[in-house]
Amino acid sequence: MERIGGETVVLYADLRERLELIEAMRSIATLPGEFITKTVKSSVYHYFQATLSGGRTQIYIGPDSDEVRSLLADRQSGGKDVRADEKMLQRLGAQVVAGGVTPVLPDMARVIGRLANSGVFQVGGSLVGSVAYQILGTHLGVNWDSGSRMTQDVDLAGSNSVALAVPDLQADVPAVIESLKMGFFPVPRLSHKEPSTSYAIRGKTLRIDLLTPMKHDETMPVFIRRLNAAAHPLKYLDYLLEEPINAVMICGSPCLVRVPQPARFALHKLIVSQQREAGATDKKRKDLVQAKNMLELLRADRPGDIDLAREALVKRGANWVKKVDAACKEADISL
Repeated sequence: MERIGGETVVLYADLRERLELIEAMRSIATLPGEFITKTVKSSVYHYFQATLSGGRTQIYIGPDSDEVRSLLADRQSGGKDVRADEKMLQRLGAQVVAGGVTPVLPDMARVIGRLANSGVFQVGGSLVGSVAYQILGTHLGVNWDSGSRMTQDVDLAGSNSVALAVPDLQADVPAVIESLKMGFFPVPRLSHKEPSTSYAIRGKTLRIDLLTPMKHDETMPVFIRRLNAAAHPLKYLDYLLEEPINAVMICGSPCLVRVPQPARFALHKLIVSQQREAGATDKKRKDLVQAKNMLELLRADRPGDIDLAREALVKRGANWVKKVDAACKEADISL
């Protein structure tokens, strides 16, 4: 791995703060519609209600605050131009790239950016897999070597669990994918009775996979109402998705995304490596390399994160700990 310069780290932090304030507004400022509020258990939440080709939709803006009310007033009065925001974000993103950060590949960035603008991350979606690994590297101030991060898969995970006192938000993942006009088609499953959980483009390796935590050893696709899409259930994914963080996807037009906590990402990779089938040697190797790199970085900069992630994992049971220990022995990793 290669450390990112201090000035670039500061630029990234500034970009993340700005996106946290205005990202929700970027996708609605040019749409016809109106701002509305909802009160849930005495707390006020702001939305933008618009009618799109797929029907009426409500885009979540955020909980009531002085900053949100100020942004609403600016948008309603026309005092703030969304294009000016976009140019400012693009300029900051370009400065981060000039500082040595490797951007996400254009096609992948286009898909993730559209998902972000549609509110997928606001309704509980999180990026996982190698693209999350790359984004987490930038978030932690490093560039990983290309061999450990190269991928053409956009792994999006979501679940049907809803946090208490959080409004019931929705996004339409299939409609978002269709709106990209990139040629994505649903990948058929072995049983035609099962809905697709993956989308691909003929002749290209770019792929979108929808995942969700497995419950009760289920293997059939699970319909995620908030995403209006089916997802493939995976064991151990619930641990990865607990308490995700905000991070910035660096590309031509940066956007805010949700990714797992770095330490949980690393320990989850160790577990997944032990679940791989005999023919998945390359994937297993990448799991272990990514886990080892992430743990080495955290051990140097944020050792407490590893302790907290391991404590949460130990509570899951002895079987989880055995898999982590086996992976550490295999990859010569010391926790």
